Amino acid sequence: MSPTVLITGAGIGIGRAAAHAFGKAGYHVIVTDVLEKAGLSVAAEIGKQAEFHKLDVRSTENVNAVIAAVEKKHGALDCIVANAGIAHKVPLAQMTDEKWDHTLDIDLKGIFRIVRAAAPAMKAAKKGSIVAVSSIMGVAYGWDEHVHYSAAKSGVVGLVRGLAVELARDGIRVNGIAPGYIRTAQLLSKEHSVGPDADKCGAYIPMGRIGEPEEIAAVIQFLASNAARYMTGQVVVVDGGLLVGRY
Repeated sequence: MSPTVLITGAGIGIGRAAAHAFGKAGYHVIVTDVLEKAGLSVAAEIGKQAEFHKLDVRSTENVNAVIAAVEKKHGALDCIVANAGIAHKVPLAQMTDEKWDHTLDIDLKGIFRIVRAAAPAMKAAKKGSIVAVSSIMGVAYGWDEHVHYSAAKSGVVGLVRGLAVELARDGIRVNGIAPGYIRTAQLLSKEHSVGPDADKCGAYIPMGRIGEPEEIAAVIQFLASNAARYMTGQVVVVDGGLLVGRY
């Protein structure tokens, strides 16, 4: 029986790349996203070893229902990739409670909801791996007009550490990944991030270029694998040398 992985935000970007990577590695891939068309497309690209579930990580009811359905069909999850997230540019003067809460609800609490729902079965099975997606903006890098995003991604680091300690005795590893500048729709958004000319960022990255989603997916897959069996509570920076090159 193939191991199972559930990936949130798997319709585009890093989540999509991760879904394909796990599919090629022989996993049964549970593709989830609020973007139904994109999610269905990814599942179809992977083939019979993938299935799509529409999932809004802001909804505890939706999360619990999807996890219950997956567990009924496949048993306890072997791996969770908590990737769903947003990054909206909002100057502090325009930061309402609602805008703050919207980002924290998806980028941080969304991870908590998924883990809370899936942990009991994983604990009973005495195995599993969780990989949460943070950002260099959450570990070392400030981002003006994105204070809510930076706060949420910093929170992911604390969540990873706390969960790692609490779940270690149950055979569950929890790690995180902090991508740098990666070629995704988020980075290429002129409204919310660098914009279409994001390749210019390569000028101040030691490796001379921005990263590709597949390069993040490869590290996520490593963290989930038996090769990382003695790693837990870690957040791995994958940024082409940006942080060490500038600080």
